[in-house]
Amino acid sequence: MCGIAGVWSPGGADPEALAREMAGTLAHRGPDGEGVWAEPDAGLALGHRRLAVLELSPLGAQPMLSADGRYVLVFNGEIYNHLDLRRELEALGHRFRGGSDTETFLAACVQWGPSAAVERCAGMFALALWDRRERALRLVRDRLGVKPLYYGRAGSDFVFGSELKALTAHPGFDRGVDRDALTLFFRHAYIPAPHTIHPDARKLRPGTILTLRSPSDPGVEEVYWDAERVWREGAAAPFAGGEEEAAGALESLLSRAVEQRLLSDVPLGALLSGGVDSSLVTALMSRRGGPPPKTYTIGFREAGFDEAPQARAVAEYLGTEHTELYVGPAELLEAVPEIPRHWDEPFGDSSQIPTLLVCRLARRHVTVCLGGDGGDELFLGYERYRLGIAAWNTLRRIPTPLRGLLAGIGGVVPWSWYRALGVWGVRVGWRMEALRSPDLPALYRYLCSHSKIPASLVLGGKEPTTAFTSTDPSGLDHWAYMSLVDVKSYLPDDILVKVDRAGMAFGLELRSPFLDHRLAEFAASLPTAMRAGKRLLRRVLHRHVPSALVERPKMGFGAPVARWLRGELRPWCEDLLDPARLRRQGFLDAGEVGRMWREFLGGREYWQAHLWDALMFQAWLAARGD
Repeated sequence: MCGIAGVWSPGGADPEALAREMAGTLAHRGPDGEGVWAEPDAGLALGHRRLAVLELSPLGAQPMLSADGRYVLVFNGEIYNHLDLRRELEALGHRFRGGSDTETFLAACVQWGPSAAVERCAGMFALALWDRRERALRLVRDRLGVKPLYYGRAGSDFVFGSELKALTAHPGFDRGVDRDALTLFFRHAYIPAPHTIHPDARKLRPGTILTLRSPSDPGVEEVYWDAERVWREGAAAPFAGGEEEAAGALESLLSRAVEQRLLSDVPLGALLSGGVDSSLVTALMSRRGGPPPKTYTIGFREAGFDEAPQARAVAEYLGTEHTELYVGPAELLEAVPEIPRHWDEPFGDSSQIPTLLVCRLARRHVTVCLGGDGGDELFLGYERYRLGIAAWNTLRRIPTPLRGLLAGIGGVVPWSWYRALGVWGVRVGWRMEALRSPDLPALYRYLCSHSKIPASLVLGGKEPTTAFTSTDPSGLDHWAYMSLVDVKSYLPDDILVKVDRAGMAFGLELRSPFLDHRLAEFAASLPTAMRAGKRLLRRVLHRHVPSALVERPKMGFGAPVARWLRGELRPWCEDLLDPARLRRQGFLDAGEVGRMWREFLGGREYWQAHLWDALMFQAWLAARGD
């Protein structure tokens, strides 16, 4: 696990020094070492910061050259099947100096070529591969988008890095704000790929290889794994066995995914919430024998947010070495100023706070942690899936002419009237707007939106196309469609961004067994009746943990933000949301933000998410000095 960066700058003054500076911004991702390699006549330099997890000796250092000298690689992540690949390569005559998966991947590139090598890898990774013979640079991201990779232009130079801060370290990079991307942020609380907050930077999409042959080359994208194709193939050829057979296959696949993610030369543990996903991962870790797993949980004293008692009960049953830490407003106040520095662009998922704190806790004891991310998307665990289908079934029973009439009436009624009626009035207003949804995809986008019309909040912004507006629902049932959209957008651009930044802020590697692509392909083939509500996952979990310990309403990994915004954080909020400040910056409608803040202080808690998004953007601007 590492941080990577690079610059392609023919005619540049000193690409090697620049790559070193860019990689230096990622020292938190790789505190154990640094390296830079340059091809002076090409003007290309690759930088690396190392977190030593496998092959702790200098034989695992990067940038690394292939044995034949053709390829140079900087690599972030883990290839979990690299020992299997290594045995296959050794049988073909390859010899290895060290034990790193980086060296294994380079040998695979020599043997099969870069694209075929990538397709053989099971893991989480983002990498840059320079082909010295073809003078081509390839950027690659893993199938489900676990590891991040950004790229863009800095004047005439091509730049890339694990985080945006590596790109902004280049003196020629445009640090301006993309207002269209900002509208996406206020709708979703994150910025979906390929967009970023900066106009000249992009996120590489999951499952993609981008090949460039010059710094000015727009590049050719090769999609080597496509979630939409996988979902459609699963729907066309569903699993034919019964539920007991499916549970056995699931347990086998997940057990292999867990076992492969236990490969480490440093201490490891698990993040345990006490819910279905993390409890199942921890249970499968516990089966391997040896010392009990180390598990970590963050607790809150506020009712409705505290998962620590459930996690503690599961840990006691499984016999783990459990550590929990209760946090309150003081810890929040300490963490909030760090958010813009760790996330680099506006990010509004408030569960970033407990995630950051639990990662800091775990890093005091271990370097690697397993978690349960991906279980909700693959096994249809989100309550919004059920609510979305129920809402659509209600809507479609209303005759189309009547629905159009009601929607028209709702559109005429000023929102001030709805707001004047309080919480229930706003809920009626939102339902009247939902009547305009022509189909379930439009309704699901509406349900997943924070700001329903973000272009009215962001001055001069308009919304680009996203997975919510471009994914074809044909051939998929409603459950499968919604999970596909989430796997294409919410999972890589919210959940995985959250855990990557929170973990790497402290040099903690997080591994997610549910995000093994072989498990994802199996899940896509399961009939909805087996997946919905995590039915099959629960069946497997109950083989290892009593149902009474884990069967409880889904809580989510949130924090009591609303109370804190009105209390300990209120001065911070009022400073960032000051109308004069908003008008001077010129990005947000100061009147609209001010109205939401006043109504929130008056008890209208439904503005909490909108205001947190605004605060995260404002905090990001403040961290830049704006």
